[in-house]
Amino acid sequence: MTAGTRRKSRELAMQMLFQADVGKQSPDQVRTTFWKAAGDVEPEVRGFAEDLFRVAIAEHDRIDDLIVANSRHWRLERMSAVDRNLLRMSIGEMLGFKGTPFPIIINEALEIGRRFSAPESINFLNGMLDAIAHSLLSQQEPPR
Repeated sequence: MTAGTRRKSRELAMQMLFQADVGKQSPDQVRTTFWKAAGDVEPEVRGFAEDLFRVAIAEHDRIDDLIVANSRHWRLERMSAVDRNLLRMSIGEMLGFKGTPFPIIINEALEIGRRFSAPESINFLNGMLDAIAHSLLSQQEPPR
């Protein structure tokens, strides 16, 4: 899968999470309506987007706890819905796809943020994801 394909998958997963969050829809409702509206999507793009969405939904409480723990001045519900769901998608990838290095996940999130978020959100997203990545790395057991 190419880098462009993965980015498209990440964008779609973030949009699905946004739809679930703002539209107050269940994951199954999101899948049904989202893919109808999305039209033709390459199978590998859709597959990775679905995987990211599934992990972010399954780990929702843990992800939100990580966001809250690393956000000193912003309550979760006061964050931009785009930023909140971009964070959820990215942290879900950190938790569920151990083969992807955190710097790549963060960089991809920032590129997506440049497209979908306000310009002033980029530093916020970078700081949050960097802090969460460090938090997750400190929780990992060292190799034996």
